[in-house]
This record gives sequence, C-alpha cells and structure tokens, in this order.
Amino acid sequence: MSNPLYDGCTMGDLILRAIERGGDRVAFILDDQQLTYRAFGDLLSRFTQALAARGVRQGDAIAALSSNRPEAFLATAAAYVMGLRITWMHPLGSEDDHAYLLEDSGVTTLLVDPPVFGERAVSLAKRLPGIRQVFGFGPCVAGEDILAAAQAYTAQPLVSQSQEDDVCVLIYTGGTTGKPKGVMHTHRVQVSMVMTELAEWDWPREVRMLAMTPITHAAGAMILAVMMRSGTFVMSKGFEAQRFFELVERHRITATFLVPTMIYVLLDSPALREADFSSLQLIIYGASPMSPARLVEGMKVFGPVFMQLYAQSEAPNTVTVLRQCDHDPERFPHRLASCGMPIGSSQVRLLDDDGREVPAGEVGEICVRGPLVMKGYWNKPEETARALRHGWLYTGDLARRDADGFLYIVDRSKDMIISGGFNVFPREVEDVLSADPAVASAAVIGVPDAKWGEAVKALVVLKPGAQVSAESLIARVRDAKGAVQAPKTIEFVDSLPVTGLGKLDKKAIRARYWDGQQRAVH
Repeated sequence: MSNPLYDGCTMGDLILRAIERGGDRVAFILDDQQLTYRAFGDLLSRFTQALAARGVRQGDAIAALSSNRPEAFLATAAAYVMGLRITWMHPLGSEDDHAYLLEDSGVTTLLVDPPVFGERAVSLAKRLPGIRQVFGFGPCVAGEDILAAAQAYTAQPLVSQSQEDDVCVLIYTGGTTGKPKGVMHTHRVQVSMVMTELAEWDWPREVRMLAMTPITHAAGAMILAVMMRSGTFVMSKGFEAQRFFELVERHRITATFLVPTMIYVLLDSPALREADFSSLQLIIYGASPMSPARLVEGMKVFGPVFMQLYAQSEAPNTVTVLRQCDHDPERFPHRLASCGMPIGSSQVRLLDDDGREVPAGEVGEICVRGPLVMKGYWNKPEETARALRHGWLYTGDLARRDADGFLYIVDRSKDMIISGGFNVFPREVEDVLSADPAVASAAVIGVPDAKWGEAVKALVVLKPGAQVSAESLIARVRDAKGAVQAPKTIEFVDSLPVTGLGKLDKKAIRARYWDGQQRAVH
C-alpha cells in the first residue's frame, strides 16, 4: 500500500487551485460571453451536482461533443473533479467516427453542443445502446438541458474525488494505420504535462491566450496551464484569418497556438496589411512540421515570438521545445528546421528497432520515457506492447540529433519513401521546395512506380500571383539534396487536404495515387 505522505495532486486538485487563485479575473471568453474564475467555479459545482443527481458516479465514462465553448471544458473539469473518465471527441469527425469512439471507450453519458450536434446526438443514441443518457449545453432535441438543470442547485465548496493513478482521459489517435486507438492518460501524466508546460514554455507575463483549434485536442491541453497563471483563455469556433486578427486586436491577445498551415494562411492573407497584432508575444506552433523558409517569413512579420513544441497523444504536449531564443535565423538558420531539445523531466533518445541508440547524426526513432508517457492503448494490449518496448515509448517519428543536442525530425516512419532502394524523407524535400519564394506549401509522397518501387512526387501550392516551373523546382531539390531525393513529378494544386486538426493529410493524398494498392509501411 502506498504511503499517502508522498501523494501528489490530481487534475481535479489543480482545477480547484486555479479557480481559487483566479478569483474575479476573467477565465474564459467566447464572443460576448465572459466567465470569471469565481463564476466558473460556481457553475462547476452546480454542474457536478446535477450530474451526480442523474446517476453519474466516480469511474463512469463520459464524452463531450462540442464546438469551442467554455462548457466543453466544463465537462472536462467535471470529469477531473468527479473522478470520471472523459473521451475527447473531435468536432469535425463523421458520425461513424464518433460512434466508433463512443462505443470503443464505453461511454455511458454524452454531453453535446445542441445547435451543432443535437441531431447527431439523436442518431448516436439510437445506434449505441451503451449511451444511457444525453445532456445538452442548452435546450437539446436529444436530451435534458444540463445547464438549466444545474441552476436548481446551490454552489457548494468543491472537493476533488479523483486519484493520481485513475485514467482520467482517453485521447484517440488519428487512425492513419487502421482504427483510431484510445490513448489512456492518468491524472499523474496530465499533472506532469501541465507542470512541464509551465516550466518549459516562454509564457508572457500576462497570459491572454487565443485558441482557434479544437479545445478537445492540443489547445485544450493548454487550458489548465493558462488557468494556473490566472490568465484568460479566449476561444473561437473555427479559424479564419480576418477573425484571428480581429480577436487579437480586440482582446489584446498575448499568446496563441497555431498549426503551420494556419500560419501560412495568416501570412498570405490580405487582412495582414491592416492588422494590429502588437500585443502578441508568443506564437506556439506544432502538430506538424513547419517550413523553415515560411518560419523566417513569419518572424519578419510577427517578430521573435515563435516557440515550437513537439509531442504526440502518447506523450502529450511537450517532448521537445524549440524556444524563442533558439529561433535565430542570423546565427543558427539550420535550427529553424529543428523541433528543439528534450524537456528536463523526460528522457529522450534516438533508437533503432532493437533499442540501441544510434550514433550522432544518424537517423533513429524518437523514443521517450518518463512522467509523460501514456499508460497504454485502451483495450489494445498488442498495440500497447508494440509502442512500449525495450522500456521506451516508440513515437514513430524519425529524427537526427546534432552536436548541440537539437533534434531534427526527418519524417514519420510510415511516410518515409523507399525509391530504388534508397530512403527518402519527404519532410526534407518539402523544406527545400517551400524555400522557393513562389511556393506557399508542398506535400511530398511516394507513388507506385514499376522501375523504382516508389517514385517521389510533390504536390505544390503557389503563393497568390506567383509562378515557377516544375523543372525549376525539381532542379532546386536535385541541387540541394541530390538526384534520389528530387521529385520525379510535380503537380501544382490549389490546396492540400488537411485533417480536422489542420495537419497535412498524407493519407488522403496517397489514396489518390495508390487506388487500393498495398503500400508497405516502413
């Protein structure tokens, strides 16, 4: 039996501490809606009482299907405090996607954003007998208005019922190699994540954070760090460049999280010319690689405010960090292609398949051990054993380490192209293509080829009004990386498909060319 003398806190404890610290400061803003910390605490108390009165008990599984709104985080906060397990649902998923997640994770109570997902909830409840009750954040065709119900209760002092080693959240991976997997995280992991964010990131003195990506993913994993600094978390339903600039100016935003494709949209937007973003002190970027050339462009526009994080669902939100001071295009231009250095609380190594560390400068798989590593995949012991082997979490990301300890991701192992027996890392080719002044973005994949097995193909989006020939771009890559890496063909497209998280969707791109053929996963 463990000694309680050494017990740490849970995410429920952190929520309550943040509420107490924040007091009458503004915690959340959505459009004209504002919630202070004190008001959020009162609402959380009433909300948890309403759920408990409707049979929701410690250990139960709930899910929230919602666009960005404070109530979506209210459900997560309630889960942390009540000792529930919450499944995060991506708002852009299909009904089949949502049905799979709910059934796989054993959810019995579903909370939804009625204007957006009321009808979806009706369909899901019919499909899934395991869903015992549906509640709406407002009047809802699928079930009771839980916010109205909560008003019948009087706010009481909150006490966290959760334990450190309880599984508190399931985060489902993108499912690029089959069905999505539910990543299990305990309170211990989530608290370590928040503490790491607070310790390792370049936070402004006054945090006014803008989230335009779903708060049921990476942006939501930043909320509690903002709350622990008594900051204000501003959210928006969806991303649009003009809207971004309006919110930054209106709320004097000091920090934001953007995926690279969103930054490209901002840089290419006509609204940029008239925008006032002078308050912005921190742009956190991550979730997918960013073109160094476009990063330099961004630094010229927004200033030295960029900080990169590298992580994955299995080791959430911070495995390495490229700090603002490491973004130095004059002294260390090559570091702009790096994902940074490992954080202090985790061990990070580049290993081969047998668990051996590769020599400096060679490509190995990024492997992690420490307090941020997942407990495993929900109900998938074989997948868990494959990811957690030799005492490490194998991330699936291939990288090199330089003499100074910076890591450079060359690609996902499954995205690597083998052409004529040679390894080609699409990320490296994409960086060269994106360095051309005419190129807005690029995606490189392997396509079936009778001679080479896989041939390197590039899809390129040009900047508005720009022109460049395919031959010129192929020559650029050949000169920079050699003939093997040079694309055999280049296709100019108006846009590239992205996932609901804004990541480049290589799976969708490859599907156009493989047409049912089996591609080896490297």
